[in-house]
Amino acid sequence: MSYTTISGDTWDGIAKNVYGQEKYADFLMQHNPGKIGVFRFDAGVEITTPALPEEKSGFLPPWKFEG
Repeated sequence: MSYTTISGDTWDGIAKNVYGQEKYADFLMQHNPGKIGVFRFDAGVEITTPALPEEKSGFLPPWKFEG
């Protein structure tokens, strides 16, 4: 999937539009390393918006989920 920016878009704003929460801005940046230096986007920039990984529930440490 992808998102085409409008003038003035920021990473956190795109994350909120696409995923519903600003906390996924880092996830977007990891998947768009060539654009990591951009703070405010111009219109028409294509951003890769992959599906979010499934979140684990509970209070176990991450290494307990592997197996």
